[in-house]
Amino acid sequence: MVIERSVISSNQKNDKLGILLLSLGTPDGPGYFPVRRFLKEFLSDPRVIETPRLLWLPLLWGPILTLRPLKSARVYAKIWDHERGESPLRTYSRSQAEKLRSRVGEDIEVAWAFRYGSPSTKAGIEELQAKGCNKILLLALYPQYSATTVASAYDHAFDILKTIRWQPAVRTAPAYSDEPVYVKALASSVERSLATLDWKPEKLLASYHSIPQSYCDKGDPYYNQCLSTSAHLCDALGVDSGYLQTSFQSRVGATQWLGPYTDETVKKLAEQGVKRLAVVAPAFSADCLETLEEINMELREIFLGAGGTHFHYVPCLNDSEVGMQVIEAVCQRELAGWL
Repeated sequence: MVIERSVISSNQKNDKLGILLLSLGTPDGPGYFPVRRFLKEFLSDPRVIETPRLLWLPLLWGPILTLRPLKSARVYAKIWDHERGESPLRTYSRSQAEKLRSRVGEDIEVAWAFRYGSPSTKAGIEELQAKGCNKILLLALYPQYSATTVASAYDHAFDILKTIRWQPAVRTAPAYSDEPVYVKALASSVERSLATLDWKPEKLLASYHSIPQSYCDKGDPYYNQCLSTSAHLCDALGVDSGYLQTSFQSRVGATQWLGPYTDETVKKLAEQGVKRLAVVAPAFSADCLETLEEINMELREIFLGAGGTHFHYVPCLNDSEVGMQVIEAVCQRELAGWL
């Protein structure tokens, strides 16, 4: 009987639910070496770079990790929160977890982690296990699915689980590109942001992070899910596709990426006479380098330099009330049967 009570007590201590929010990640600082460490981990991921290792790794360890951190560090410095000593993505990721924790109640533990950088996915899983979670929901915060993002996040988590003797039960949340709660939140965010302007945009551009065209040719559903999000956003806003256009940003190298390319699109719009442009980034759950620098700084400069007069960036959902409604709704749905 003593042994039985001990077993029951042990099981009760490890009978909680946990949620691990997973984002891509950020360097620990805007300097050369922190950025180099981050890029090394990111660009070593075979889900991100599918080039055969024998061809890719010499390039990565040679010119790429020698030269690219210099440029990337300068760019990160532009958006770095020096008062907090961290990037905006880290600030928002932490806040999303804290706000979700207050929304789901005391019976569910919440942690946050990055696929690349710190806090690591391993640290997030260990934190939840230390708090007695024997059931964990992994939620990769990417509205549209791609093997380069969602699959990579879950691959890495399961690689870590391979090393754990007493594994928790695990669920993975799917992408939510056309979930009504997400589309509604996105439309609400756009409407509130545009309402702050004293001018009306002639065009609204939905800019998504691009991936190589070959990845979609092999079956990655990302492109179609991005188009689906744009179509649903059009309906939610009550506008037509002529007003809301879709493009793709952040391409690298000479290979063919998903297009049309955002930088070329805004330049073309300005040259065609569009003077007032607003841009939203539906593929990002939180503002980061690609939105704060690439869109709100670099893209703004391109558009205004090509003849545009007014440019507005619509912030990501971040840790806003509507943004948290999306995360909570996805978690509640995926925890059905466990709660």
